[in-house]
Amino acid sequence: MTEPPYEPPDVRTDVYLGTVVHVVGTRQARPNLPGTGCPFCPGGREAPDDYDVRWFTNRWPAMPGDRCEVVLYTPQHDATFASLGVDGACKVIELWAQRTAELGARNDVDYVLVFENRGPEVGATIAHPHGQIYAYDHVPERPGRLLAANWSPDLAPGERLVCEHDGWVAAVQFAGVFPIALSIAPRDQVPDLVALAPPGRAALATTLVDVLGRLDRLYGRPLPYMMWLNQRPTDGGPWPQAWFNIEIVSPWRSAGVPRFIAAAEVAGGEYFNPVIPEVLAEQLRALAG
Repeated sequence: MTEPPYEPPDVRTDVYLGTVVHVVGTRQARPNLPGTGCPFCPGGREAPDDYDVRWFTNRWPAMPGDRCEVVLYTPQHDATFASLGVDGACKVIELWAQRTAELGARNDVDYVLVFENRGPEVGATIAHPHGQIYAYDHVPERPGRLLAANWSPDLAPGERLVCEHDGWVAAVQFAGVFPIALSIAPRDQVPDLVALAPPGRAALATTLVDVLGRLDRLYGRPLPYMMWLNQRPTDGGPWPQAWFNIEIVSPWRSAGVPRFIAAAEVAGGEYFNPVIPEVLAEQLRALAG
């Protein structure tokens, strides 16, 4: 499929709420499913050669200036993040760190967001295991609020603890908006992936493989989820409060049953979660591999 000529997004801000909206009409033309074969498998359009992990610039970017990238986790089309194992997950984390460093070094990049949408239920258009990176020319509103509030992890989550590996704590969030909402963070403060030493990256890989494996076992089928990394901004500021962490959320409240955000929640900005965090954590603790 031939991509249309790129048009810069129309960035608009709600004058009353301050909500920033990127109007990107050209993304309507991006393919929902590949026409012939998977473009992310070796030999495909985006991966002409064999690879372990790979990144490339998104052909249908949400922002201009080569700010949007795709990260391929593995050449195996039917793999999951958990099935990568610790060694495979380490390779993904290393690539995340490399791209964070390179993009963050640009003078026009203030924040590097690494994220993944997994499953068509959350908008993933290609099943092959992959994530994305957006490099913003500003600090987006949500991470900015977390930084302003001096966010730090709950290192004593009690009944909400899922697992811990070498100083990395995975816990169900105390007040998650989504039915399933977990946070993964190190006990010792580190601002971003770039600053994380190799032993810490290996421990993070172990934790991610464990947690994502449990989530897939929760309902006995692959769980649709969204995952993102909260990191220190790259705008040159000191940001002493920055504490690297990963959030993983899913819209499923039971097997194959999504919880839709209702009108009252959107209108009021207050949410009603039918899943009890402590019960979810108990279920996940019982699903050790």
